[in-house]
Amino acid sequence: MTEAAPTTLADLRSEIDRIDAAMHGLLMERSSIIETLIAIKKTQVSGSAFRPGREADMMKRLALRHQGLLPLDTVESIWRIIIATFTYVQANYSVHADISGGDAPMRDSARFHFGFTVPYVPHEDARAVIRAVAESAGDLGIFRMDLGASAGVWWRDLIGEDKPKIIARLPFIERPDHPAGTPVYCIAKPLADAAMREIVLYAARVERWSETLRTGLAQHLAEVSASAADGSHLGLLVAAAGETSPEAIRGALEPAGLSEFTEIGSHAARFAFRSTRS
Repeated sequence: MTEAAPTTLADLRSEIDRIDAAMHGLLMERSSIIETLIAIKKTQVSGSAFRPGREADMMKRLALRHQGLLPLDTVESIWRIIIATFTYVQANYSVHADISGGDAPMRDSARFHFGFTVPYVPHEDARAVIRAVAESAGDLGIFRMDLGASAGVWWRDLIGEDKPKIIARLPFIERPDHPAGTPVYCIAKPLADAAMREIVLYAARVERWSETLRTGLAQHLAEVSASAADGSHLGLLVAAAGETSPEAIRGALEPAGLSEFTEIGSHAARFAFRSTRS
């Protein structure tokens, strides 16, 4: 015999209280596992515990299994706060943000993806964010992807083995009317593991621009994400599919007078999602 479903308001409220208590219990159980993880990995003294590859995969699975009345926005934001906060207790960090294009969208992005426990630190431009992350023990930085040519060749500040690198593109889940939908890059000091390499980013320097260059890159699943004057040359930020070899991209750029070509990060591919209620 199966148990009868609740039929009165009192029964329904009792069920809600039971579920709330169970969720709280699971959060505390998760916390105890994190305590053990800290003891094993000693991440509190080793820099950022952020793992963009794992988090991108978690968010994708979350969106794919979600159904029902509760908006995906709410579910995603709850999970982001849980993940970011537990990451913070493993290894304290701050999020540095470039507010040159406005504070509100960057603050929305930081709060949605990292919650309110993690300190938010505004800066005047992307280069200031990169410097702050470079000088930190394990902080993260965010700035808009569409900074424009007036921001200069900020990506050159990511060149160098020990310099910060692009590790994620936020939001992980893209959809119309996302509450924190401004596309941003997230940077950190180089991660030892868990990097997502579906999209790889390169800093390039060429003598001139041509449509032939764009066509050549497209043939190798690559494109110019940003460009700006770099002295008498042109600086390019090139995004390429992870399966494309650096040699193929370099070959596509050489006819334009290539003088510099360096990997500066990677991230998960875009995951566009249109939610449906069921």
